[in-house]
Amino acid sequence: MQDNNIMETDAVSCMWMRGGTSKGAYFLADDLPSNKESRDKFLLSIMGSPDPMQIDGIGGADPLTSKVAIINKSDRQDVDVDYLFLQVFVDQIIVSDGQNCGNLLAGVGPFAIERGLVTAQDGITSVTVFMKNTEQVAVASVATPAGKVSYVGQAKIDGVPGTASPIPITFKDIAGASCGALLPTGKQVDYINNVAVTCIDNGMPVVVLKAEDFGCTGKETREQLEQNTELKAQLESIRLQAGKLMNLGDVSNKSVPKMTLVSMANKGGVIATRTFIPHRCHASIGVFGAVSVATACTLPNSPAYHLAKLPKGKHKTMSIEHPIGEMTIILDLDDDGMPAHAAILRTSRKLFDGQVFSSQLVNL
Repeated sequence: MQDNNIMETDAVSCMWMRGGTSKGAYFLADDLPSNKESRDKFLLSIMGSPDPMQIDGIGGADPLTSKVAIINKSDRQDVDVDYLFLQVFVDQIIVSDGQNCGNLLAGVGPFAIERGLVTAQDGITSVTVFMKNTEQVAVASVATPAGKVSYVGQAKIDGVPGTASPIPITFKDIAGASCGALLPTGKQVDYINNVAVTCIDNGMPVVVLKAEDFGCTGKETREQLEQNTELKAQLESIRLQAGKLMNLGDVSNKSVPKMTLVSMANKGGVIATRTFIPHRCHASIGVFGAVSVATACTLPNSPAYHLAKLPKGKHKTMSIEHPIGEMTIILDLDDDGMPAHAAILRTSRKLFDGQVFSSQLVNL
């Protein structure tokens, strides 16, 4: 595609996939404009943004269904593909690359194999992915019986009905991926607006706060929290200040850091969460957000530590509860009690494969 005007007759190859508990448009990098402004105009257009309903695009009127993955064969040593994640805001003219998305990451391996970027093996194919947003590496294991991607299996994740083929993902060196350090403020606990918070980045910049400090139980529904305008204003005030403390600068137009309210688990997990991403309450919790919260639970001075029901040992299987279920994080700690490796289990499914059309030019 050329980098100049994108006309409504332009069609681009696109695979629409569910990755984890999100949905998004997957593209080969060569099929999109290399010019960022032209690319973002096109993506806003095909998603139908800015519009709360995204009625004129393929977006689903929710941050979880207004996502994009751009993939290319990697030139990096020991890496198969490069993956750029973009969050297309629903009702604003913003396309953000300020974070990873571990949910869409689940679809990158299958997509790369389907598009011929990685040769499938008979059985399981490992796909090593360089996450361009944070310059970190993940390894996804994709079921490929007879050399073809299989989306059918018995793995189940909360937030997705039915079962699918398991996609285990192991992360390498994700601490400080966006902020430069696991604890970008240098502390396990900070006080912002007289509220104890943990500013942490183990794959996703997150501010962890006690729900009770805001008069919440942590059991509220997504809808109840969405309607709590006072709470949202308090969280945004803290978020804007935390962004600067976390080396993220002015985050008023950024989707990070995420804000996670924590409370004691009530369904047998380690901790319960309610996450804002950053202004809408998340239906569940993001993959990297869950890794960061799980890590905060292991820090003795964090607000999360005293609420968490931690399993013993350095190898911890941790169930992070969220509004519609739980997400299991496997966290390995080093001899100093700091995170060494993290892994998750996700699933993915190809929903359609074809062409998507630009509907209009968007004035950035």
